[in-house]
Amino acid sequence: MTDYSILIADDWTDYAVLDSGEGRKLERAGGYTFVRPEPQALWRPRRPAADWDKADAVFAPQNGGDDDDAGRWRFQRPLPERWPLRWRDLRFLSRPTPFRHLAFFPEHAVHWRFAQTHLRARPAGAPQAEALNLFGYTGLATLACAQAGAKVTHVDASKKAIGMARDNQTEAGLADAPIRWIADDALTFVRREGRRGRRYDLIILDPPKYGRGPNGEVWRLEEGLGALLDACAAILAPGGAVIVTVYAVRLSALSLAAAARDAFGDDGAWETGEMCLPHAHDDRLLSTAIFARASGLAGASPP
Repeated sequence: MTDYSILIADDWTDYAVLDSGEGRKLERAGGYTFVRPEPQALWRPRRPAADWDKADAVFAPQNGGDDDDAGRWRFQRPLPERWPLRWRDLRFLSRPTPFRHLAFFPEHAVHWRFAQTHLRARPAGAPQAEALNLFGYTGLATLACAQAGAKVTHVDASKKAIGMARDNQTEAGLADAPIRWIADDALTFVRREGRRGRRYDLIILDPPKYGRGPNGEVWRLEEGLGALLDACAAILAPGGAVIVTVYAVRLSALSLAAAARDAFGDDGAWETGEMCLPHAHDDRLLSTAIFARASGLAGASPP
């Protein structure tokens, strides 16, 4: 049985959803406000238009506004190239990117908490935990794991994203943390780790709908997810945990959980559902992604 959960990223102080509606959201990131597309916001905004009009920057998507489309930022006043933010005691840098993002995904805080709890629960005298963050982007999950005392392997196909992640490592004061930064195709890397007999106590996957590896490898989520889950199951240590997040696809959370359990097994404590952001001034929840995660899994046999 898989528990269906609504996970709410409600422990932010430097970030907030101020309002949403009519396919957009009004957000605060540090001292700046932004308007970005949000397909899930099917309702009407609640705050006056004047609040939206005062945003520091607005992202205008191209080609109808699909999540994978590029677009253009319209800055209504000068902003710094990047600025510091904090989640709990983890410092990092935010900035507007060409693909509408602000260089972090605030809803993922629900998984950073889960990861830290799992890693810190290791028994006294156990070897140092090892975590693997695939499609690691700007590295906040990586740094959260490092804060919890783990050795972390961060994999992303984009060298630019890894550069941003390393900037965050410095900003977080974790320059000496044991982190491997690897630019590679996720599936290629995981299969290679399997042949090497490597095992990880925590595996985090946040695969995009579509992407390319550094050597031109093509990734399509619906075609590649099953093989990637199987490969990850082969390198999970006994008692390990897994976190899988999916955006912008026609896939239910229950289907995602079924695929993950098929790869990793039915043991362990499984939950699946939606990741949500709360609104700062009312009780609405903005659903942003689906997930499946588990801890206490049997893991692969020792190499």
